[in-house]
Amino acid sequence: MFQKQAVMRRVVYSMIPLFLFAIYKYGPRVVLVVATVFIFGILTEYFVEKARNKKVSEAVLVTCAIFALALPPTVPLWVAVVGIVFAVLLGKGVYGGFGRNIFNPAITGRIFIWISFPAIMMTEWLEPSFFGTDAVSGATPLSMLRDGETLELAELFLGWHPSSMGESSILLILLAAVYLIWTKSANWRLMVSTFGTAAILTVIFYQTGLDTEYAPQYALMSGSLVYVSVFMSTDPVSAPNKALSMWIYGFIIGAMSVLVRSFADFPEGTSFGLLLGNTFACLLDEIVIGLEKRKKAKAAQSTAATASG
Repeated sequence: MFQKQAVMRRVVYSMIPLFLFAIYKYGPRVVLVVATVFIFGILTEYFVEKARNKKVSEAVLVTCAIFALALPPTVPLWVAVVGIVFAVLLGKGVYGGFGRNIFNPAITGRIFIWISFPAIMMTEWLEPSFFGTDAVSGATPLSMLRDGETLELAELFLGWHPSSMGESSILLILLAAVYLIWTKSANWRLMVSTFGTAAILTVIFYQTGLDTEYAPQYALMSGSLVYVSVFMSTDPVSAPNKALSMWIYGFIIGAMSVLVRSFADFPEGTSFGLLLGNTFACLLDEIVIGLEKRKKAKAAQSTAATASG
């Protein structure tokens, strides 16, 4: 049934600790949401690929995993279904399936439901509570920072605060990043350029007084910045392939994420940053390839001129 893709499988493996931590924080409903996303995501790809006489790619498992963990634990199941069907069908299927999509499917589905159902997606969060018992509504770290509240760095790093299901634990995400880089399942340039750009701009904005709400030491560990840097910016299909292109691509994502976070009404800008980066990914590779060809041509002309002289 599945088209075997070892790299995609390793990405899913790297996210298992995040799933387990989400269950520990929010209880059995996490299992229900994740199962719903996987069932409808796989079924959608099955019917799309069946019409083309192709197998379901294991890449859809990555899409489902990334999308599910980016959802708040209180998300209605029907919203999760709408999001993952949109992600697989319109984020990838209409382009011809795996390897042909322009945009990252998971972020496509995520931003669709966030814009379509903002009242549902952004107003109700759960306080962490062992296996989901006695949890109450709470505010996310980014909301707290905007309201001038203080945060504990240890809680931010470990992930013990209201958030989407899998985006909170910086520790677990960094461990996943080490695993992905070590197994050559993701490119470190994309991670470093995305997060590094966001970090530099956050510091500049704070030090110059352009944005005093987000102190860098708190802002960089809040929201989905680290999660997107590790799991979404590194998508091998929607990201560029050339080294220089990767650095520019990460700069676009990181810069746009901070600009939206700081100056727009949306509390988070990573989704917009990633979609903008996806838009220019192929163009960046074309430009870099063109520059490399010109450089080689000039080098060849120089060598020929030297030889004839």
